[in-house]
Amino acid sequence: MNYPKVLTIQDISCVGQCSLTAALPILSATGAETCILPSAVLSTHTGGFKGYTFRDLTEDMPAIAAHWQKEGILFDAIYTGYLGSIRQISIVQDIFAKLRKDGAMTFVDPAMADNGVLYSIFDMDYVNAMKPLCFGADVILPNLTEACLLTDTPYRETYDEAYIQEILDKMTSAGAKVIILTGVTYKPETTGVIVSENGQVRYYEHKRIERGCHGTGDVYASAFVGAYLRGFSAFDAAKLAADYTVQCIENTLGDDSHWYGVKFETALPMLIESLRK
Repeated sequence: MNYPKVLTIQDISCVGQCSLTAALPILSATGAETCILPSAVLSTHTGGFKGYTFRDLTEDMPAIAAHWQKEGILFDAIYTGYLGSIRQISIVQDIFAKLRKDGAMTFVDPAMADNGVLYSIFDMDYVNAMKPLCFGADVILPNLTEACLLTDTPYRETYDEAYIQEILDKMTSAGAKVIILTGVTYKPETTGVIVSENGQVRYYEHKRIERGCHGTGDVYASAFVGAYLRGFSAFDAAKLAADYTVQCIENTLGDDSHWYGVKFETALPMLIESLRK
């Protein structure tokens, strides 16, 4: 697929280097024609800013999709990030059914929890609504917290390979095809990503940076989707995306004024060069 047309569905945080403001430039840098469907518009993201504006675009989404369908616009891949409501999940499911070319790929980043906690805007009704979207996708990209919620598994701070395998088995049994499980940590000084595909489980371990940065999940998922659509295997795309995300964080360390995201733009040359290998 030399020039895929990718639709990404998530919110726009106008300032904050996350969601669509990260996905659009990163996917474009990988060589994909990147189309967007905003689910909401915020002046900033919600992670530390106060008094931000918020406009819900749920009611606009079906009309936009209907116009595309009328124009015969179809996509080679659809990638979803943060969705703000159960209603939006339903709209995305309809888009998956109607706006994909034959053989088009679907990628779902659940984007609903982290560090053992569900985001405050969501509840278990939302989690249950997200399950069919995730398990029906070609590729699912949960972090460990999201994987636990999707499989009704108690979250643990410390665990072993058997615990992770149990979660992978539950997701596979539920219908998951390719699983990219991020934030899997067996040793204090490292973390990594698990790739489960066709019964094979592989682990890519990389440096762990203690500083938590907003938007790194969006950076990672976007880089993965772009690399995968360039023909990289799931494991190689997961590895490339992890290395890129680590570089984005490292490029941000030492700048205390840049607390709201990572300087992913400064690492785009590295991403582009990695895609040539």
